[in-house]
Amino acid sequence: MGNGAEKPIQQVSDTAFWVATYRAIETARKDALFQDPLAELLTDGKGREISAKMGNTSTMSWSIAIRTYVIDDYIRSAVQQGIDTVLNLGAGLDTRPYRMDLPPNLRWIEADFPHVFDFKEERLRNTEPRCQLERVCIDLSDAGSRQQLFDGVSTQGKKVLVITEGVTPYLSVEDVAALAKDLCAQPSFELWITDYFSSYFMELYRKGYLLKRLGDKAPFKFFPENWEEFFKSCGWSLKQMRYLADEGARLNRPSPTPWYFKLLFRFMPKAKRTSLSQMSGYALLGKTV
Repeated sequence: MGNGAEKPIQQVSDTAFWVATYRAIETARKDALFQDPLAELLTDGKGREISAKMGNTSTMSWSIAIRTYVIDDYIRSAVQQGIDTVLNLGAGLDTRPYRMDLPPNLRWIEADFPHVFDFKEERLRNTEPRCQLERVCIDLSDAGSRQQLFDGVSTQGKKVLVITEGVTPYLSVEDVAALAKDLCAQPSFELWITDYFSSYFMELYRKGYLLKRLGDKAPFKFFPENWEEFFKSCGWSLKQMRYLADEGARLNRPSPTPWYFKLLFRFMPKAKRTSLSQMSGYALLGKTV
């Protein structure tokens, strides 16, 4: 890849442009799982450039499309169950407050770095959100600022849903534990949507293209020995898990794997097939009773 300056991802916040590109690609499909007309506006060419350099476009497009669909579904269900506040940590270039059918009185708080929001607000200055949108510029690794944010949200929201889409993989086990305990300590924080990657996925990650492309600029760090037990020890229990492969099959949008792999998959032992189909997903967590 040459020197570090040539790597497509220079910092974790660059992944926001990368992900927005795949939302734009999905939106352009005739059989799109969702519509995000603002995604193309937010890629700014930078996202397309990153996507081209990262490669594996078909797999990444599929992954982001399924994950976006799943999280959208979780949010709709949570709102129907009475959630009055959404706290999106590391919101990046997410556009859900603009594109989803949300109650006008829903409070939606985005938290991320100032330079991300400067760009986002400039691009979306002529677009109105469908709910009560607020943005908080913050470095979430700053425990004091994070605590102040959580305290403020908790005092104003009665039933809060937290989202960390594409955030926890870039944090260490210790950092995720601190975040999980801080969230759990807030009485009104009831639900949490977050990434799931199995230990088998992490084995493949260490050997695969993602590690080479992300390199030391945005490496995956969150490798708990037992994912579910880890969160339970921090006060959160698993309410629902939706694996990307299973969701893709259900939506008639299977993973774009080569035909020969699909043939081999049919003859693999059941345990191996399960490991492959449950490598990644999105979890809905609730407070441990």
